[in-house]
Amino acid sequence: MRSKTQQGLLRFLSLVVDSIRDLAPIVIVVAFFQLAVLQQPIPNIGGILTGLLFVLAGLTLFIQGLEMGLFPIGEAMANALARKGSLFWLLAFAFALGFGTTAAEPALIAVVAEAAKVAAAAGVVEQTAAAQADYAFYLRGTVAFSVGAALVLGVFRILKGWPIQYLIIGGYLCVVALTFFAPENIIGIAYDSGGVTTSTITVPLVTALGVGLATTIRGRNPMIDGFGLIAFASLSPMIFVMLFGMLWSALS
Repeated sequence: MRSKTQQGLLRFLSLVVDSIRDLAPIVIVVAFFQLAVLQQPIPNIGGILTGLLFVLAGLTLFIQGLEMGLFPIGEAMANALARKGSLFWLLAFAFALGFGTTAAEPALIAVVAEAAKVAAAAGVVEQTAAAQADYAFYLRGTVAFSVGAALVLGVFRILKGWPIQYLIIGGYLCVVALTFFAPENIIGIAYDSGGVTTSTITVPLVTALGVGLATTIRGRNPMIDGFGLIAFASLSPMIFVMLFGMLWSALS
């Protein structure tokens, strides 16, 4: 029988192979356009290869970390709270999870910082560091709050067994309607905020929450009811950010 060390090593090597397979299409596309279309040598080949090795190592360790840490803890928390039978604490956990993971998203932090700079250049906010920091802070808080609220709605949907399609369709109808009333300078940011919230930190924990909850509750199918929270998490920021832009314009 193989020892635990050997099994762990084989598992890690399998993850490395999977990461290489995932990165291969990107490398092939870039190399093809650089060598066949542009017909130019790849610049700084040593630095690029070193960077690829770092990306490979990071991706492999990230996937291993998800399987060892984030997925199990998300499912365990969902199971424990569902068995506890307290709706308040379950919804509070969903909100806190959505708010906390979104506020910590590196992609969101980068986007709101860039949005604050552009807003200052466009005259939406004052061209001072303090004004830009305030704009970025409130925008980031709005997005984080929206994801927390979305997870509360999504968890409540799982508990009640509501069909997800009606909620999603209604949400996007709200997005379309708000687009006609929101300031033009916030619409693009609002649409992008829906994408940056569903990134490396939020997705694993939110997915684990939904699947764990649907697995624990009697009468719920994890395949039908366990997924869909990510859709709420990417939809709600568009609505809330457009409302934020309308409120900011009204108060300015």
